[in-house]
Amino acid sequence: MLIVFSGLDGAGKSTQIELILDMLRTQGKAPVYLWVRGGYTPLFNVAKSLVRRLSGGRVVPPSGRSEARSKALQQPWKRRLWLLLALLDLIFVYGIQVRWWRLRQRPVVCDRYIWDTLVDFRLNFPQERVERWWLWLLLQWVTPTPDAAFLLLIPVDESLRRSKLKHEPFPDAPEVLATRLAQYEALAKQGHWQVLDGRLPITTLQQMIQAQIGSSLKAAARAD
Repeated sequence: MLIVFSGLDGAGKSTQIELILDMLRTQGKAPVYLWVRGGYTPLFNVAKSLVRRLSGGRVVPPSGRSEARSKALQQPWKRRLWLLLALLDLIFVYGIQVRWWRLRQRPVVCDRYIWDTLVDFRLNFPQERVERWWLWLLLQWVTPTPDAAFLLLIPVDESLRRSKLKHEPFPDAPEVLATRLAQYEALAKQGHWQVLDGRLPITTLQQMIQAQIGSSLKAAARAD
């Protein structure tokens, strides 16, 4: 199976993912956990570090939010190069890695998926309209459709409170979180996810998620 979790920081994705991974392991399976955000995969981070060293930091600024990074990405060629490489990296991750794991009958549990990256790109690079790029269309085409996808949503103030408790290193500002939440709600109308209230008790969410996964497994078995 391919199981996907999306949503705001602090919505409870990590907790539910751990519960799902434990459930799969108790069933004798060897699940793969995959955390992906466009431009921040392990492979992409290695590439950025290499370019950063070779250029002395002139082409790729240090990771994290900084004035140097913001200034660098204001330059159209750097911004578009960054997006180009990020999209190629995602095509490799979703189009090759994820499909390979599925061919080997390994369940894949994703912390964020292609739609989270779309929200990130819309927020961080609104001038580029990345979803109109042919490379984005290719990424959509090669990305597998999840067997079960969950969008955990919480209000902005609750996300801020939980991020503070978790000591989130780069929390979004309230206005950014509000925009991100609006983007998720708009995309949810397209039917990508089962939308869940992240304020519900952990066990309640666990039961709802496991019930949906069970239904997906039965549907897959009938299809076979």
